[in-house]
Amino acid sequence: MKQSLDKLFQLSSRNTSLRIEIMAGVTTFITMAYIIAVQPAVLCTDFSGNPTGLDHGAVVLATCLSAAFATLMMGLYANYPIALAPGMGENFFFVSTIIALKGMGIINAWQTAMGIVFSSGIIFVFISLLQLRETLFNAITPSLRNGMAAGIGLFIAFIGLQRGGIINSSPPTSVGLNCPIFKSDNVVDVIVFLIGLAVAGGLQARQIKGSILIGIVVSAITAVTFGRLKPTEIFGLPSINDNIILKIDIASALSPALIPYIMLFLFMDVFDTMGTVAGVAEQANLIINNRIKDVDKVFLTDACGTVFGACVGTSTVTSYIESSAGIACGGRTGLASVVTGILFLVALFISPLIKVIALYPPVTACALVIVGSLMLNNVTKIEWNDFSEAFPAFLIIIGIPLTYSIADGLSLGLFMYPITKLLCGKIREVRPVLYITALIIVAYFLFVRMKLI
Repeated sequence: MKQSLDKLFQLSSRNTSLRIEIMAGVTTFITMAYIIAVQPAVLCTDFSGNPTGLDHGAVVLATCLSAAFATLMMGLYANYPIALAPGMGENFFFVSTIIALKGMGIINAWQTAMGIVFSSGIIFVFISLLQLRETLFNAITPSLRNGMAAGIGLFIAFIGLQRGGIINSSPPTSVGLNCPIFKSDNVVDVIVFLIGLAVAGGLQARQIKGSILIGIVVSAITAVTFGRLKPTEIFGLPSINDNIILKIDIASALSPALIPYIMLFLFMDVFDTMGTVAGVAEQANLIINNRIKDVDKVFLTDACGTVFGACVGTSTVTSYIESSAGIACGGRTGLASVVTGILFLVALFISPLIKVIALYPPVTACALVIVGSLMLNNVTKIEWNDFSEAFPAFLIIIGIPLTYSIADGLSLGLFMYPITKLLCGKIREVRPVLYITALIIVAYFLFVRMKLI
C-alpha cells in the first residue's frame, strides 16, 4: 500500500512520507473546520437577522459535500496539498446579493443567487480549460509571487491575532491592541491562545514535526479545562428540513441586469485562488523554473468546486489559505488534501463536536500566527534592489491584510506593476497579458465594484 501511495502521490520525489501527509491533512482540516459552523450562520440569515430561505442543516451538508468534493479532486487530480471550501468573503457577498435581489422584486432570490454562482463557476471552468489563468499566472514574476506569499502570511497572522483576542477594532486607528487584555471579558480566550502559541512556537523552533497540531491540541485541552469548550454531544448528522440541492435558477441569473454580479463573483474567485496558489506553492517549494507544474489542474479543480458547490447549495468554493498550516507541517502532495477531504465527510457524522470546536476560534488561532510567520520568509526572495519589482510586491504585501482581501491586495500590485515598468523604461520586461490584466482591473473597479457599492 505504501508503494502504491508513493507512486500515486510522488511522496519520495517530494521528500515527504505517509505519516507527514496524514498529519498535514489533519492540521489543515482542524484550522479550516470553522467553516462548517460559520457557513450556515452566514448564509441562513441576512445582515438584519431575517431568514434568507436557506435551511441550516442543508447548508451544513452542502458545505461538507462541496469541501470534500473539491479537496479530494485537488488531491487525486492535481496532486496538490491545497484544501478548498466555501470562501469567507464570498459568502457575505452572496448574502448581500440575496438582499439586492429581493430589493429588485425577485421572489426566488437565493435560488437566483445560486444561479449566479453557478454561472460564474461555468465561466471559470472555460477560462481554466483555455489555460488563460495559467498564462496570467506564469506571467507573474518571482518577486510578485513571493509578495503574494508574504502578504498572505501577514493576513493569516492578522486573522490569528484577532481570533486569539489580542487585537480588535479601534475607532481612532481602525485596529489596535485589545487593552487592557487581562482585565477584559476575553481573558480566558487570550490565555487559551497564548498557551497554544507558546507550545507551537517552541516546538517549531526545535523543528519538531507536528508542532502546530500539538499546539492546537494543547489549546483545546486548555479551553476544556477553563470550561470554554463543553462538548455535550459527539456523534450526529445535521438535521435537514428543506432540500436545497439543485435548486438553481439559471434563467433569472443570466438576465442582463445581473451580469455584473456574475462578473464580480468570477473576479473574486479568480484572484483569490491565484493569490492562494502562489502563496502555498512558494511555501511548499513547488515552483520550478518560475512555473508551477500542472497549475492548470489546480485552477480547473477550483472552478469545478464552485460549480459543484452551487449545485448542492452553497456559495463560491475556493482554495483556502489555511492550507498553509498543513504545508507548514510538511504536507507536499495531494495525499494531504485527500485526508482533509475525507475528514470533511467524517465531520457530517460528528457535526455536534465540530460545531463546538469551530465556534471557538482561539483554539486554532495559534496555528494561523505560526504559519504567517513562516510565510513571511518569502520577502527575502523579492528583488529589493530593483524598485520596479519591489514596489508592486510591497503593495501586495501590505494590500492583502489592510484591505482584508487577497483579491483586492493582489489587484493593487498587478495594477501598479506594468505602470511602474512602463514609466521606468522597462516595458519589454512585462508580458502583454499583464497590461491587459491592469486594464481589466481598472474596468472592474470602475464599472462593477463602484456601480454596486
